[in-house]
Formats: sequence, C-alpha cells, structure tokens
Amino acid sequence: MSDIRAITDLVRQHSAFVDRLMEQANKRIVGQRYMIERMVIGLLTGGHVLLEGVPGLAKTLTVRTLSEAIQLDFQRIQFTPDLLPADVIGTMIYNQRTQDFDVRRGPVFTNIVLADEINRAPAKVQSALLEAMQEQQVTIGDRTYPLPRPFFVLATQNPVEQEGTYPLPEAQVDRFMLMIKVGYPTREEERQIMDRMADGDDIPVEPVVTGEQLLEARSIVNAIYVESSVRDYIVDIISATREPARVGLERLTDYIEYGASPRASIFLLRAARAHAFLNHRGFVMPEDVKAVAPDVLRHRIIPSFEAEADERTSESLLRELLEHIDVP
Repeated sequence: MSDIRAITDLVRQHSAFVDRLMEQANKRIVGQRYMIERMVIGLLTGGHVLLEGVPGLAKTLTVRTLSEAIQLDFQRIQFTPDLLPADVIGTMIYNQRTQDFDVRRGPVFTNIVLADEINRAPAKVQSALLEAMQEQQVTIGDRTYPLPRPFFVLATQNPVEQEGTYPLPEAQVDRFMLMIKVGYPTREEERQIMDRMADGDDIPVEPVVTGEQLLEARSIVNAIYVESSVRDYIVDIISATREPARVGLERLTDYIEYGASPRASIFLLRAARAHAFLNHRGFVMPEDVKAVAPDVLRHRIIPSFEAEADERTSESLLRELLEHIDVP
C-alpha cells in the first residue's frame, strides 16, 4: 500500500503539467477535449493515433498547438496519390563535389508527424511509416538512422470520401494505439469557434513542458500500479473479441471475423495507465480500462459479412462485449 501511495505522490507531482497543457490548448481549441486527451495519452505512452473525421475539425491545429506547448518539432505531410516513400523518409542524393552519396532526411525526422489523409497515398508510401512507427528508426540506403525522441505519429483519414483512397492494411492499422472518431462541435461551441477564429488573429500558446519532461512522465506512467484483477479484466476483454462464446455471447461468434491481437492487450494496459495519469492517480481502476477500450479496440475488431448484413459495426459489437464482461 505504501508503494501505491509513493507512486500516487509521484504521479501528482509529474502530472501537474497536464492541466496547464489543457489550458494552453483551450486557448485555441474550442471543445474537442476528448480528442486532445487521447492525443496526450498517445504522447504519454509513445503510442500513435489515427483520427477519423471530416475536414475542418481542428485536427491539424490541435497537433500544432500541442507541439508548441510541449516545445517539440512538428512536421505535416500531406499524403497524395503521387507521393513517394522518399518524400516521407528521405533518400540518397549524389554529391558531384565529393563524388559520394549524401543522405537527405525526410520530414519524418521530427518529434510529431501529422500524416494528413494517410489513405490517399498508395500502400508503398503508407508502409514507409511502418519501420518508423514500430522501431523509431528509418533505413535509407544501407544505413539505419534513429528518429528523435519523443516520436509520435498522428494520422488522419476522411470517413466519407472513398474515391481515390487506399484503405490502410491491417498491419498498418494495428500499429496505431488509438483510433479516435472526431465529431462536430455543439451549437454553443461552434459559436465560440466563430467568435474566436473569424478575425484571423494568431492566438499565442506558451510552452508548459519540455520533451525531456514528457519522457520523464512516460517512465512514471509505466510505473503506475495495476492490480492483478484489472490485468485479468484486460485479458478477458481481449479474449472475448476472439471467442465471444467464452463470456456467454455465442450470438456474436458469427459477427466477428477477427478479434484483437496480443498487441491490443499491451496497448490497452498502457492507455489505461495514461488515463489514470491524466486523472492524477497512481493506480488503474476498471473505469480507466473501459474509458479507453473503444479507442484501442474499434479498429482491431473485424466484423464478418454477417455483421455487415445486419448493420453491426465493430463499435456496437465492442459495446455489447464490454457491457457483458464482469467488472472487477
């Protein structure tokens, strides 16, 4: 018990910047607290985030605002059908003066990468990010180059337009810790957005934390206590996505083509710890797991043809699973 108290004291000490970070983000961003919190969870765990939402919902502005508040370098890559892998990771350029090849590093060599409309580029360009996201390194020619730390990829995709898009393969989607559905603001929030942004004046953001402090916070997040029963609860959720009959949901067996991989268990544990950190707690509660489970799992449950025929989505299936599984 004393260890939990010590961890809680550490969390309260090192998580103080979270409130200041949210305060700075709210200077520019109206609403979208859910999206901002999930981005911060990604930053705190080293997990990448996939955003799905129509254009104009402040996704790029939010990423740029966070990068300024954390004093991190930020690069935006607009994915298009004619983009090449070299445009993302870099390439070798022949130098006539030295008669040798020089490395020209691509925009991925930064702290925060915004891969805008990632599904508009072909698979070979999408896969150029795989090594960077998983290994935090890039291979150019015959040499491997480490990426700056912290390194964070945030990708967006439009849920409406299908023409001219290349759906992300499962291996790529699985690299993203969280998938967030970004919705429209409320009427009151939209009025605030109009009043705040219509003049076109830039709203300054003050840096409240450094990259080094963020990396230190990550080590604290990894130390947050997770009771054995909560760990079992996470495993029960992941197992139920593969074999729903084990939790008494035989009717869902034909609806789920593929369940979540073991990577999902790791990501769900990390995200739950980060959620506890955001709430200044040194221990994980089942409510933390339930809060982040939809974002960790909605892109990892593949519905079957029967599910699509009955208009069942991965989210509705996951919701039924979470309601049925016993909470410790």
